[in-house]
Amino acid sequence: MTEQEKYLEENLAKVRARMEDAARRAGRSPQEILLCAASKTQSVETVRLASRLNIDLFGENHVQELVEKYDAGAYNGKPAHMIGHLQTNKVKQVVGRAALVHSVDSPRLMAALEKEAAKKGLCQDILIEVNIGEEASKSGVAEEELWALAEDTQQTPHLRLRGLMAIPPVNQDDAENRRQLQRMYRLFCSLAEKHYPGSQVDILSMGMSGDYENAILEGATIVRVGTAIFGARAYPAGV
Repeated sequence: MTEQEKYLEENLAKVRARMEDAARRAGRSPQEILLCAASKTQSVETVRLASRLNIDLFGENHVQELVEKYDAGAYNGKPAHMIGHLQTNKVKQVVGRAALVHSVDSPRLMAALEKEAAKKGLCQDILIEVNIGEEASKSGVAEEELWALAEDTQQTPHLRLRGLMAIPPVNQDDAENRRQLQRMYRLFCSLAEKHYPGSQVDILSMGMSGDYENAILEGATIVRVGTAIFGARAYPAGV
């Protein structure tokens, strides 16, 4: 085993142990929560190594990284999700590669995804991203805009709404972090109760390296963990 493999394995064991502890504290089965390894800036070789470990799926923030790693077979057959902001002009590269798009936040993007999925003859699973902290620097719809966008899925037969995604504000106040996560869970439950035909609302994607335990306590079904698995990211110059 190489040093890198050992490092990844040790980090992953710690993450899994904390996930299981949080699930038990919440009275949930650890099997209910999927671990998405957020592999932004990680090389094809690193992702290929990680794919052999106890990771459920991979998440990419940038389309070019998703394309490169997917086409190189780095995910080793495990699902790849698009978790970053998606521009309409890059939809063609994502549909057919990403098993789930977490970041749908406008009718325009939804229409572009529908058009491409129809062209390729497939059903694209999506989540609606909610800007739960109402932060100007973040993507996502406002809470009050969620319902109109969810209604739009009734006009997109090649898209299947699976649930919601959010990136709550970074907050050192544990109680405030949990309040934001609780708000997301309530929205998720309300969305599921509406029973939109053709949807399958069963995914709540929230929680990252700093708050994934809280997210599990508050009902997340997917947590997106990067730094806690791969270590601090080394960003290319200019990024």
